[in-house]
Amino acid sequence: MTMAYTSLLTKTDNHILTITINRQEKLNALNASVFNELDHVLDEMYSDPDIKSVIITGAGEKAFVAGADIAEFSNYSEGEAKNLAQRGLDIFFKIERSPKPIVACVNGFALGGGCELAMACHFRIASSNAQFGQPEVNLGLIPGYGGTQRLTQLIGKGRAMELLMSAQIINAETALQYGLVNHVTAPENLLEKAATILNTIHRKAPLAIANCIQSVNDAYTEHGYETETNAFAACFKTADFKEGTIAFLEKRKPVFTGK
Repeated sequence: MTMAYTSLLTKTDNHILTITINRQEKLNALNASVFNELDHVLDEMYSDPDIKSVIITGAGEKAFVAGADIAEFSNYSEGEAKNLAQRGLDIFFKIERSPKPIVACVNGFALGGGCELAMACHFRIASSNAQFGQPEVNLGLIPGYGGTQRLTQLIGKGRAMELLMSAQIINAETALQYGLVNHVTAPENLLEKAATILNTIHRKAPLAIANCIQSVNDAYTEHGYETETNAFAACFKTADFKEGTIAFLEKRKPVFTGK
């Protein structure tokens, strides 16, 4: 990696690039800096032949990524919101479509945009303290980075509907039962478990691995992402969104009116 990052830590060991989102004071929340740096490091990963696979995780013990940085977009217009969603989608597609395996190692909270980031990875390994959810409806919003589509693909329509509409947070064992994660480990074994699986994959034919990824991704249509992006942006016109974000920033319960 040739660039010094302010919101990420990067390390390459045994052909595995580990990307750690490093905003512990904000529970590693996604903001413009994280997106810009993640976009850059993914470009470097694509072009670096020494990197055969990637782990994405969060700094500290509390959070993988606790969500998006709400203060950064609470006053956005519908047009700005659509650009925000498209920016996130573009980067998450870059993860999903990577010809090299990308694994999410989820340590702690993976909520909102954090859950969406984890789901964009090719598979997920959770520490026993991990928690997953899409609580956007609490803000008068819906997921905007592919969450409605990938959650449905991974756990099925009924469970996705319930989680999206209730904003329920599920623990690691429930996520394993639902098929949202492949494995649950003790927190201290999380990265080691991912490295063991990736080292096995490294011994396989790289082009065949890339074709596996492409073929599995092509099992799904992308029209739903456009629907989600437009719906996400439309939420920014509502009074409920304004109330939801203000209440969050003021640390109080929102009062929604359906307007």
